[in-house]
Formats: sequence, C-alpha cells, structure tokens
Amino acid sequence: MDMSSVDRPEEMDETAIAGLVVDLFHRIIIHHALWFTEVWHQMGMEQALKTLSEAFDRSYGIQMGRLSKQLGFTMKDNVPAPLLNMPKEQLLTLLDSVAVNWLANDGVWFQAVEFSQGMNDAKRCNDSCWARFSPFEASAIRNFLKLSETPGLSGLKQALNFRLYARINKQSFIENSDHELIFQMNDCRVQSARKRKGLDDYPCKSGGLVEYTYFARAIDPRIKTECIGCPPDSHPDDWFCSWRFTL
Repeated sequence: MDMSSVDRPEEMDETAIAGLVVDLFHRIIIHHALWFTEVWHQMGMEQALKTLSEAFDRSYGIQMGRLSKQLGFTMKDNVPAPLLNMPKEQLLTLLDSVAVNWLANDGVWFQAVEFSQGMNDAKRCNDSCWARFSPFEASAIRNFLKLSETPGLSGLKQALNFRLYARINKQSFIENSDHELIFQMNDCRVQSARKRKGLDDYPCKSGGLVEYTYFARAIDPRIKTECIGCPPDSHPDDWFCSWRFTL
C-alpha cells in the first residue's frame, strides 16, 4: 500500500494496519527498556531492578488482560491458556526457539554496529550491554526461582541452568568443594560456527568477564568470579571458556 497519501490509520488496508500493530509492540518494548536504563542511570542498579520487577508485574497484567479479551484467549495462572495447552516437549522446543531468537537479535545488533562503526566500537557496546543484561537476567531468574538473598554456589548453579544461553549451548559443572564451582562452556553456538568455517575463535573474554562476574554477583554478592580460560586464551577441545566461582 502506498503510504504517502495516508493521513490516519483508518485509511489503511488490513495488511498495513496489521504491520502497524507489530510496530506498536516494538515501540512498547523499546520504551520499556528505556525506562529501565534511565532508572538505572538516575538511581542505580539495585533500585532499577526492584522498580523493573514491580513495573513489569503490573504492566504484564494490564497488557495481557487487554490482549486476551481482544484476541479471544484466556489467562490461567497468569499465563496465556494456549501455552498451557501445549505438550511439554513442544513447550521445551519453544523455549529453545525463543533463546535462539535472542542470540540472533544479539548478533544482529553487534553486526549493525560493527559494519558501520568497526569492531572496536561493536565490542565496546557489547561489553557495556552485558554489564546491564547480566544482572537483569540474574534478577529475573532469582525472581522466577524464588531464590533467597544469598543462595550461594548451589543457587548460582541452578540459575546458570536457567539462562538463555543454557538453551543454546552445552555446559557443565565441576564441584570440587562447598566453596568452589567450576563452570565450563563445552559447546558454544557462536564459536562452533566459526570453527566450522575455519575461523579463529571470537575473542570474547572482555565480554565474558563482565557477563559472568556481574551475573554471579547479582545472584549472591559474596561470590567471586575468576576466568580459567576464554578466547583469545588457548583452551582444550572439550570447552571454549571456563570460569571458577568461589565463596
């Protein structure tokens, strides 16, 4: 449809209106994220995460209540009933698809900056993004699992299994004592793809130091993080990166 002469949405056809609906959802997502980052900037991480949790709970209820009436589905236990009616295996497959979409979105953003501004700026933006995303994801997982304020290394291990990355990559743990947990990323979707193409490992250590340190600290502030190895470091064939967490 030619949009040059359209003054109001009512003048558009169904296809154009449907596209506008999708665009409005996009605007809500961006506005939600901007509120979070601005409260973080103005009031600090702890208050931003607390406010985010409160705002999301209220906003989700309002938005899903309205959408369920408009689109003709019901809500049960605060979840859309069509999801609850799906078989478990299909739900797990959906989890994987959503996680892969997240990784694809991350890669698209990285390349958008890399292709226009160069690798250095892309890595700088990537590392700064992880400084915000890791504690947010940890906070989301803490709330979902109802972890205590200081769940220790057992809580961290549980939380690491609920990350988006856990649905995409293969990971494992070595527990040497009650005060030490070693995490290994045995198969990394990004690095394995580069390996198949004959490329060197992507040097992700700077981002990993932010990612894992901030995540562990947000789960339990007593936890210290040490990098055992992460590209560009050399590593054995059975893992791409490895991290030591101690209390």
